[in-house]
Amino acid sequence: METSFTPFASLAGGLLIGLAAVLLMATRGRVFGATGILAGFISPSSSSDWAWRAALLAGMVTGPLVYLGVAGEFPAIEVPVSTPMMVIGGLIVGMGVTYGSGCTSGHGVCGLARISPRSIVATLTFMATTGLTVYLVRHVMGG
Repeated sequence: METSFTPFASLAGGLLIGLAAVLLMATRGRVFGATGILAGFISPSSSSDWAWRAALLAGMVTGPLVYLGVAGEFPAIEVPVSTPMMVIGGLIVGMGVTYGSGCTSGHGVCGLARISPRSIVATLTFMATTGLTVYLVRHVMGG
């Protein structure tokens, strides 16, 4: 399985995620944790709380349309696994988010920027687990 690295698109995406995290902290005093934002959208504490979450999620979902406007084509998306494997992966990630009290955006982007010890441990755990999983799937299981 070949991995295609796209440095400019990756840099642009990273800058946009960082900008969104800074703006959310500056305007709402909230950490940009994507799963927490989604959870608060599904079960909001107030209508004003729901509104900013809806706007942010709408921005995430419409991102490919912005890419289409800039690049003239939709981004190429290749999913090298079956739908059942994606569902299983999603459930595993959901459990990890629950037990880890946050996701990669909350811990990895915002928590590391705040030098949170809990986020440092969580991010190291994410990265080590990801590296081990990729190694096992590609080199041990032959995927």
